[in-house]
Amino acid sequence: MRAPIGNFDSVRPAAEVLDELSPPVAGAVRAWRGPVPVEQLLYVDTAPERADTAVFAEAYGPGLLEASANCVVVAGKRGQSVTLTACVVLSTTRVDVNGAVRRHLGVRKASFASMDTAVGETGMEYGGITPIGLPEGWPLLVDAAVVDAPYVVIGSGRRRGKLLVPGKALAGLPGAVVLDGLGI
Repeated sequence: MRAPIGNFDSVRPAAEVLDELSPPVAGAVRAWRGPVPVEQLLYVDTAPERADTAVFAEAYGPGLLEASANCVVVAGKRGQSVTLTACVVLSTTRVDVNGAVRRHLGVRKASFASMDTAVGETGMEYGGITPIGLPEGWPLLVDAAVVDAPYVVIGSGRRRGKLLVPGKALAGLPGAVVLDGLGI
């Protein structure tokens, strides 16, 4: 099978390689009910030392920097209440934490969650956190540019391997809200 983007030696439907995904991601793929068929979610085997976006794009093909989407966990605070949310933006942009995220969540302060919090709450490896398989009830903010992309590269829940998914698949995930200007 050939990948729709990038140059990868191994490309397989994600549903056929559940053991390669973190448990929450594998569970979400197994129970997939998204707006695109599960067969369009692809897994590519990649080296863990090449998981960081810039290194990944250089190693696996031109155009992947622009086609990669980062998923970050943000903690929004209002008084003693903390809301964790995941935000997905193209890797060529950064999350507008103090603008779009703070306004959408209706919080006084928003900041990136600590690595321990992000890893502990998602059950995924740092550097591989993905919007597929997030904890139930979490808001998921997705930049409109991600949804408009034919395919994006996202994490697999582990540093080894990535998922290639149609951008519109992310708009149909539980808790997803598509926002213009989330990535700046």
